Amino acid sequence: MIWKLLRQHLSLPQLLGFAVANLAGMLIVLMAYQFYRDVMPVFTQPDNFMRGNYLILAKKTAAPFSDDEIDELRQQPFTTRVAPFESANYKADARMGVNGQQLINSELFFECVPDSFIDLPLSNWTYEDGAHELPIILPRSYLSVYNFGIAQSRKLPKINEGLVGMIDFRINIKGDEFKGKVVGFSNRLNTILVPEAFMTWSNKHYGDGESASTRLIFEVANPADDRIASWIDEQGYELETGDLNAEKTTYFLRLVAVLVMGVGLVISILSFYILMLSIFLLVQKNADKLQNLLLIGYSPARVARPYQWLTICLNAAVLVVALAILWLVRGYWLDVLYTLFPDMREPSVMPAVLLGVGLFLLVSLLNVVAIRRKIVSIWKNKE
Repeated sequence: MIWKLLRQHLSLPQLLGFAVANLAGMLIVLMAYQFYRDVMPVFTQPDNFMRGNYLILAKKTAAPFSDDEIDELRQQPFTTRVAPFESANYKADARMGVNGQQLINSELFFECVPDSFIDLPLSNWTYEDGAHELPIILPRSYLSVYNFGIAQSRKLPKINEGLVGMIDFRINIKGDEFKGKVVGFSNRLNTILVPEAFMTWSNKHYGDGESASTRLIFEVANPADDRIASWIDEQGYELETGDLNAEKTTYFLRLVAVLVMGVGLVISILSFYILMLSIFLLVQKNADKLQNLLLIGYSPARVARPYQWLTICLNAAVLVVALAILWLVRGYWLDVLYTLFPDMREPSVMPAVLLGVGLFLLVSLLNVVAIRRKIVSIWKNKE
């Protein structure tokens, strides 16, 4: 009965304006937060074959390292062990296909590091002299190029690390053919990695000279040690930029997410004021009726309840619509991410749901308190 009495002066355009503004604010916050959670694992996923405390060092001039320079790095207090990359000193051609369809035919560049730096079971990373099956590790960028470019354009199946057996990799070295067995992908390498035993044998068997190492891999006790960066700068060296770029991208992504969420929160705050303005105007229009209700014995809490329920229902409706839109839109960017990174694990959407519920409870609580205080002020004025 009280609701029927008080709803006569409701302004639907004002309430609709609040709902749209609140929906925009909440949606921006939730989408920014969920997108950040979905994309972050792409840049922070650990390499399956090289530990996080392995760093790759090169000269800015791309000149080879001398034995003295390698020894100097080995003697640094932050260094655990050091090894040079060994390169193939012969030409190799490769053909890559999937499901019997040839896709790529190009010249390859092989490198190797001591097997102790590779986190793979020895049974998967061995080679016997003269064998024609060769285990290899490919850069993960190859997989992304195939899934996002070739597979989409040619309607071929996408490949993740669990389906590497689908890849037909044929390597030709001076007329001898080898079958490349892809044992995985690495996001820290930009060349094809082969076992140390194969590199030693093939350089002797096919090599046409000696190749000096232009890169070093070294293990450190603490990758965050400030002495590492200082020493590298002093020597004029540089680290492979893969990890550094990932860190920069992660920082930039985090910064953008915070800024976007800040914009969403500002919009939500403005929508809160829009709603409160609408409710206060409605209360002002019904001031005489409210005073009469209070005079005949209704408590301020009882009189305020219809307005409070109105705001709670509006906030709940906005939350439900925002989560529904988030669910739909998220499906589109997940499709792109899965195309680029088939092995990516889908983060849970529950934290975003909890964030939305938290915003709903906060805004609703502020609405309830503000409305109660407004009704109490009318009650005190009538006394």
